[in-house]
Amino acid sequence: MEADFALLTASLLPGVGPRAIGDLCARGALADVLATPGEHKDLLPAQAIAGLRSGEAVRRAAAEAETARRLGITLLGWGAPSYPTLLRRTFDPPPILYVRGEPSPAQAAEPGIAVVGARAASSLGRALARAMARDLAAAGATVVSGLARGIDTAAHQGALEGQGRTIAVLGSALDRVYPSENAELAAAVAESGAVVSEFPFGTEPYPGNFPRRNRVIAGWSRAVVVVEAATRSGALITARYALEEGREVMAVPGHPSQPGSSGTNQLLRDGAALVRDASDIAAELGFEMRPAANAPAGGLIDALRPDVPTSIEQLQALSGRALPELLAELSRLELQARVRRLPGPLYLRISPERV
Repeated sequence: MEADFALLTASLLPGVGPRAIGDLCARGALADVLATPGEHKDLLPAQAIAGLRSGEAVRRAAAEAETARRLGITLLGWGAPSYPTLLRRTFDPPPILYVRGEPSPAQAAEPGIAVVGARAASSLGRALARAMARDLAAAGATVVSGLARGIDTAAHQGALEGQGRTIAVLGSALDRVYPSENAELAAAVAESGAVVSEFPFGTEPYPGNFPRRNRVIAGWSRAVVVVEAATRSGALITARYALEEGREVMAVPGHPSQPGSSGTNQLLRDGAALVRDASDIAAELGFEMRPAANAPAGGLIDALRPDVPTSIEQLQALSGRALPELLAELSRLELQARVRRLPGPLYLRISPERV
């Protein structure tokens, strides 16, 4: 039994999780351990032992491997060279990853950065996540997220626009892409990076799967950036996992009156790094930014004057940007004290000497 097949067999055993599999591996070659299940009753429940003795466990693993072959999906064991390095170093990493695409061709050279947030995100939040991910991907970072509606979707879209790599980690099996409307996006992600799951084929998106999905997102990444999140949010679970693994946690500030900013603002109170755009993230992690290949020509700041207020409609005409992206950029510039918002709304550029 090959090492990855033994890991697959063990991962499909009922009542046996990553920690137990790690303990089994510590007792010798996993294939040999599984061949003598009765000697490991402290780690293997009765149903798992029965499946190994009858051969049903091996038959199920063989059927799973055949389904993967038929669907063009790679089964990646935690000892494989292309298993993500940072994820392998976490506490209880998934023994097997189901992968469509290429998970980590140059993991050490390109930092994995998770960009996550609310499903019911604001248009400003989605635009900011998209622009941030676009710039990070163009700079060589791998953008990691969960393919969920809202911020996750925007992050993947932005990374694709930046012509870089992005990883989508699912809370369901790869043959049960969720949400279904993101199936086309998942296919595009697999072309430039990978769509990944730790769940066997046929696994539906049960609520209990998503904390496990969030653990993988955090483990894959050097840093987790939360763009929008309410007080009770899956994105905050991802941030907590990141802290437990010693990874960086960053958050985008929001107005206190907005429920979608309550979680991010609390992260900032607890010590998360404040970020406004991709350059702040790059500065925190120590890598160099470069502009996206398809970024709009000229900066928005060039369309503003310090002496004449400019309306949103004028800025749209001058910049050629969609309204959500334009508003997100203006908010970022306000946070940087480069733009002042006036009633109207009208905007003024702040001259450096006035700052």
